[in-house]
Amino acid sequence: MALVTPLSSDHDSEVAELAKFFNETLGFCPNSVLTMQIRPEIARAFINLNKAVMANEGRVTAEQKRLIGYITSANTGCRYCEAHTILAAERYGGSDERLKHIWQFRTSDLYSDAEKAAFEFALAASSVPNAVNDEISANLKEHWNDGEVVEILGVISLFGYLNRWNDSMGTTMEDGAVAAGKEHLTHNGWQVGKHQ
Repeated sequence: MALVTPLSSDHDSEVAELAKFFNETLGFCPNSVLTMQIRPEIARAFINLNKAVMANEGRVTAEQKRLIGYITSANTGCRYCEAHTILAAERYGGSDERLKHIWQFRTSDLYSDAEKAAFEFALAASSVPNAVNDEISANLKEHWNDGEVVEILGVISLFGYLNRWNDSMGTTMEDGAVAAGKEHLTHNGWQVGKHQ
Protein backbone atom coordinates (compact mmCIF):
# COMPACT_ATOMS: atom_id res chain seq x y z
CA MET A 1 0.00 0.00 0.00
CA ALA A 2 1.30 3.43 -0.97
CA LEU A 3 2.63 5.67 1.79
CA VAL A 4 0.59 8.59 0.37
CA THR A 5 -2.53 8.34 -1.81
CA PRO A 6 -2.14 9.99 -5.25
CA LEU A 7 -4.44 12.87 -6.14
CA SER A 8 -6.70 12.71 -9.20
CA SER A 9 -5.20 13.53 -12.58
CA ASP A 10 -7.33 16.70 -12.83
CA HIS A 11 -6.47 18.02 -9.35
CA ASP A 12 -4.17 20.78 -10.63
CA SER A 13 -4.79 22.13 -14.15
CA GLU A 14 -1.17 23.20 -14.74
CA VAL A 15 0.19 19.83 -13.64
CA ALA A 16 -2.46 18.08 -15.76
CA GLU A 17 -1.40 20.06 -18.83
CA LEU A 18 2.29 19.30 -18.28
CA ALA A 19 1.52 15.64 -17.55
CA LYS A 20 0.12 15.12 -21.07
CA PHE A 21 3.76 14.34 -21.88
CA PHE A 22 3.31 10.97 -20.16
CA ASN A 23 0.37 10.03 -22.38
CA GLU A 24 2.89 9.72 -25.22
CA THR A 25 5.60 7.95 -23.25
CA LEU A 26 3.43 5.60 -21.17
CA GLY A 27 -0.18 6.01 -22.24
CA PHE A 28 -1.16 7.34 -18.79
CA CYS A 29 -0.02 9.75 -16.10
CA PRO A 30 2.04 7.80 -13.54
CA ASN A 31 0.89 7.61 -9.93
CA SER A 32 4.29 8.95 -8.90
CA VAL A 33 3.45 12.30 -10.55
CA LEU A 34 -0.07 12.24 -9.12
CA THR A 35 1.49 11.88 -5.67
CA MET A 36 4.07 14.61 -6.31
CA GLN A 37 1.27 17.03 -7.13
CA ILE A 38 0.34 17.12 -3.46
CA ARG A 39 3.09 19.74 -3.64
CA PRO A 40 2.39 21.06 -7.16
CA GLU A 41 5.74 22.81 -7.54
CA ILE A 42 7.50 19.45 -7.11
CA ALA A 43 5.29 17.88 -9.79
CA ARG A 44 5.81 20.80 -12.18
CA ALA A 45 9.57 20.85 -11.67
CA PHE A 46 9.82 17.09 -12.05
CA ILE A 47 7.77 16.98 -15.26
CA ASN A 48 9.82 19.79 -16.78
CA LEU A 49 13.06 18.04 -15.79
CA ASN A 50 11.75 14.76 -17.23
CA LYS A 51 10.85 16.46 -20.51
CA ALA A 52 14.29 18.11 -20.73
CA VAL A 53 16.19 14.91 -19.94
CA MET A 54 14.17 12.82 -22.37
CA ALA A 55 14.37 15.32 -25.25
CA ASN A 56 16.42 13.89 -28.10
CA GLU A 57 19.14 16.45 -28.80
CA GLY A 58 21.83 14.09 -30.12
CA ARG A 59 22.14 10.48 -31.22
CA VAL A 60 20.78 8.96 -27.99
CA THR A 61 17.36 7.72 -29.05
CA ALA A 62 14.16 7.69 -27.02
CA GLU A 63 14.31 3.89 -26.87
CA GLN A 64 17.95 3.92 -25.71
CA LYS A 65 17.13 6.43 -22.98
CA ARG A 66 14.37 4.18 -21.66
CA LEU A 67 16.69 1.15 -21.72
CA ILE A 68 19.28 3.17 -19.77
CA GLY A 69 16.50 4.05 -17.31
CA TYR A 70 15.53 0.39 -17.10
CA ILE A 71 19.09 -0.75 -16.35
CA THR A 72 19.44 1.99 -13.73
CA SER A 73 16.13 1.05 -12.09
CA ALA A 74 16.80 -2.68 -12.14
CA ASN A 75 20.24 -2.09 -10.64
CA THR A 76 18.70 -0.18 -7.73
CA GLY A 77 15.78 -2.62 -7.40
CA CYS A 78 12.86 -0.31 -8.20
CA ARG A 79 10.22 -2.61 -9.66
CA TYR A 80 7.90 0.33 -10.37
CA CYS A 81 10.44 2.11 -12.56
CA GLU A 82 11.56 -1.13 -14.22
CA ALA A 83 8.03 -1.67 -15.52
CA HIS A 84 7.61 1.95 -16.61
CA THR A 85 10.90 2.10 -18.49
CA ILE A 86 10.39 -1.22 -20.28
CA LEU A 87 6.87 -0.09 -21.29
CA ALA A 88 8.24 3.21 -22.62
CA ALA A 89 11.13 1.45 -24.42
CA GLU A 90 8.56 -0.73 -26.16
CA ARG A 91 6.43 2.30 -27.08
CA TYR A 92 9.54 3.92 -28.59
CA GLY A 93 10.33 0.98 -30.84
CA GLY A 94 12.14 -1.51 -28.62
CA SER A 95 11.77 -4.95 -30.18
CA ASP A 96 10.74 -7.96 -28.13
CA GLU A 97 14.24 -9.37 -28.64
CA ARG A 98 16.02 -6.22 -27.42
CA LEU A 99 13.74 -5.96 -24.38
CA LYS A 100 14.04 -9.66 -23.55
CA HIS A 101 17.83 -9.84 -23.85
CA ILE A 102 18.82 -6.54 -22.25
CA TRP A 103 20.87 -8.32 -19.56
CA GLN A 104 22.91 -10.05 -22.25
CA PHE A 105 23.92 -6.67 -23.69
CA ARG A 106 27.64 -7.30 -23.20
CA THR A 107 27.69 -10.26 -25.59
CA SER A 108 24.63 -9.72 -27.78
CA ASP A 109 24.70 -8.45 -31.36
CA LEU A 110 21.34 -6.79 -30.65
CA TYR A 111 23.20 -3.83 -29.12
CA SER A 112 25.84 -1.59 -30.67
CA ASP A 113 29.21 -0.92 -29.04
CA ALA A 114 27.96 2.58 -28.23
CA GLU A 115 24.91 1.16 -26.45
CA LYS A 116 27.07 -1.32 -24.56
CA ALA A 117 29.24 1.55 -23.34
CA ALA A 118 26.16 3.52 -22.23
CA PHE A 119 24.63 0.52 -20.46
CA GLU A 120 27.91 -0.28 -18.67
CA PHE A 121 28.09 3.35 -17.57
CA ALA A 122 24.47 3.18 -16.34
CA LEU A 123 25.28 0.16 -14.18
CA ALA A 124 28.36 1.81 -12.72
CA ALA A 125 26.76 5.22 -12.18
CA SER A 126 23.68 3.76 -10.46
CA SER A 127 25.71 1.58 -8.11
CA VAL A 128 26.29 2.49 -4.47
CA PRO A 129 29.05 3.34 -4.06
CA ASN A 130 29.42 4.82 -7.51
CA ALA A 131 31.54 2.50 -9.66
CA VAL A 132 32.37 4.78 -12.62
CA ASN A 133 36.09 4.47 -13.28
CA ASP A 134 38.52 5.71 -15.94
CA GLU A 135 38.00 2.69 -18.17
CA ILE A 136 34.20 2.99 -18.17
CA SER A 137 34.45 6.75 -18.75
CA ALA A 138 36.93 6.38 -21.61
CA ASN A 139 34.77 3.73 -23.29
CA LEU A 140 31.72 5.99 -23.00
CA LYS A 141 33.61 8.96 -24.47
CA GLU A 142 34.84 6.80 -27.34
CA HIS A 143 31.25 6.45 -28.56
CA TRP A 144 29.36 9.51 -27.34
CA ASN A 145 30.09 13.27 -27.46
CA ASP A 146 29.87 15.55 -24.41
CA GLY A 147 26.24 16.51 -25.03
CA GLU A 148 25.23 12.87 -25.37
CA VAL A 149 27.12 11.95 -22.20
CA VAL A 150 25.16 14.67 -20.40
CA GLU A 151 21.91 13.21 -21.77
CA ILE A 152 22.88 9.68 -20.68
CA LEU A 153 23.85 10.78 -17.18
CA GLY A 154 20.70 12.92 -17.05
CA VAL A 155 18.61 9.76 -17.55
CA ILE A 156 20.57 7.83 -14.92
CA SER A 157 20.20 10.70 -12.44
CA LEU A 158 16.51 11.22 -13.20
CA PHE A 159 15.84 7.57 -12.44
CA GLY A 160 17.98 7.77 -9.31
CA TYR A 161 15.41 10.28 -8.05
CA LEU A 162 12.46 8.21 -9.26
CA ASN A 163 13.84 4.97 -7.83
CA ARG A 164 14.11 6.55 -4.37
CA TRP A 165 10.71 8.22 -4.69
CA ASN A 166 8.75 5.17 -5.84
CA ASP A 167 10.42 2.56 -3.66
CA SER A 168 10.11 4.70 -0.53
CA MET A 169 6.56 5.77 -1.39
CA GLY A 170 5.50 2.24 -2.37
CA THR A 171 3.77 3.86 -5.35
CA THR A 172 0.89 1.76 -6.65
CA MET A 173 1.70 0.43 -10.12
CA GLU A 174 -0.76 1.17 -12.91
CA ASP A 175 -2.32 -1.63 -14.98
CA GLY A 176 -0.39 -0.74 -18.14
CA ALA A 177 2.94 -0.91 -16.30
CA VAL A 178 2.00 -4.20 -14.63
CA ALA A 179 1.12 -5.69 -18.02
CA ALA A 180 4.45 -4.56 -19.51
CA GLY A 181 6.37 -5.98 -16.57
CA LYS A 182 4.60 -9.32 -16.86
CA GLU A 183 5.16 -9.44 -20.61
CA HIS A 184 8.82 -8.42 -20.73
CA LEU A 185 10.40 -8.87 -17.30
CA THR A 186 9.09 -11.92 -15.44
CA HIS A 187 11.74 -14.17 -17.05
CA ASN A 188 14.28 -12.07 -15.08
CA GLY A 189 12.39 -12.54 -11.80
CA TRP A 190 10.44 -9.26 -11.93
CA GLN A 191 7.30 -8.93 -9.83
CA VAL A 192 5.05 -6.08 -8.70
CA GLY A 193 6.24 -6.42 -5.11
CA LYS A 194 5.25 -3.56 -2.81
CA HIS A 195 3.70 -1.57 -5.67
CA GLN A 196 0.26 -3.24 -5.48
